[in-house]
Amino acid sequence: MQIIETVTSTITKGIGFLRRQPRDWKVTVGRSSTATFFYQLIFPYLSIYTIALGATATQLGIVNSAGMAVAGLVGPLIGWLIDKTGVKKIYLTGIVLLAISYLIYGLAQGWIIIIVAMAAYWLGNAGTGHSCSVICANSLVNKDRATGMSLCETFALGLLSIVAPMLGALLVGAFGGVNVGGIRPRCFLCLAGTSATFLLIGTQLSSRSWKSPGDAGLSFFKGIREVFKQGRNLKRWLVISSIGSLPFGMLLPFTQPFAHEVKGADQYILGAMVTGFALAPLLLGIPAGRLADRIGRKKVLYFTIPFIWVSSLILIWAPSSGFLVLAGVLQGFYFVSGVVAGAMAFELVPPEQMGRWLGILRFCRLMLAAGGAYLAGIIWDNIGPQYVFLTVIGLDLFIRLPLLIGMPETLHLRKTAEGKQR
Repeated sequence: MQIIETVTSTITKGIGFLRRQPRDWKVTVGRSSTATFFYQLIFPYLSIYTIALGATATQLGIVNSAGMAVAGLVGPLIGWLIDKTGVKKIYLTGIVLLAISYLIYGLAQGWIIIIVAMAAYWLGNAGTGHSCSVICANSLVNKDRATGMSLCETFALGLLSIVAPMLGALLVGAFGGVNVGGIRPRCFLCLAGTSATFLLIGTQLSSRSWKSPGDAGLSFFKGIREVFKQGRNLKRWLVISSIGSLPFGMLLPFTQPFAHEVKGADQYILGAMVTGFALAPLLLGIPAGRLADRIGRKKVLYFTIPFIWVSSLILIWAPSSGFLVLAGVLQGFYFVSGVVAGAMAFELVPPEQMGRWLGILRFCRLMLAAGGAYLAGIIWDNIGPQYVFLTVIGLDLFIRLPLLIGMPETLHLRKTAEGKQR
């Protein structure tokens, strides 16, 4: 009886939480979840697809590096435009670029053109991700922020990401295996799914924007300078967050090739690894978010970040396919910790500066990740594949973690700042 009451209470609280959130947040959760589902259909095989089209590991690093560098360079401009014009136009432009990326992937006959596809993907991801982040940051109050972000990630990177990779594995097998012919058809499936999200945002998202009268006439560079008046903690966070983004360039693009080429994983193990990757956000995303909203962001980060290191060590050592799947499961803590860190970043600046701040943050994160992707390819080809993963652990342990210790807790930071202004 007590168990039933507990479950009923939890469901009631969950429904109450969703009801008090604004419509725009719910719409963007639907868009990001749909987009993630289709991306996870193809994600386990993108790097293998690029290599199958003729790229070496170094060239794979160049492909990822170029895409992230282009998106990083335009990040501050996207943020400034969002603060000036609102999110909807930028959101829709980003979705169009994602669709173009999948189209190019599907038509590619050699690895060189994949650079264009990757650049279009990262530009589209910058536009959609930036818009989604601004809506999330400015729509959710502090006491709900980490929970709301975790709920979104739990559904998109948890529940849907369990289904998508295994479905993708079945499709690969049906079309001929882990090769160009087996992977290509899903690019067009992703194109269709991305087009559907364009209609969702175009018809359901409002045209709301967050503007400050004092910032209305600011030029691009003056607008960026205004953000840094928030204090030195922003610069410290730029370093912390940028090092935290290295897995985008050094771990995620190279995990599947490592499992396939070094450990001999087939398409079903590769799919199971990505399914496992979704388990951590699914099972622990919401509890981690709730905990971060109660005890603070930093304490939860101290607990979750080490699991990412352990995942890389297990991947390197794995004597069997079961350990590869376990490594995938633990790698999912990257997104659990990433959501909590994202909530922390949102609380460092006021809402009217959120677009510019996230643009600056995206620039630093993607530029370092781009350099990391290129470095990872060189390390893979010239030193050894396992050292790609060990390098990330070292940077995290000896630079990122000590800097995080020196950051203030942000859970009540924005509330305190608003009280002082009043």
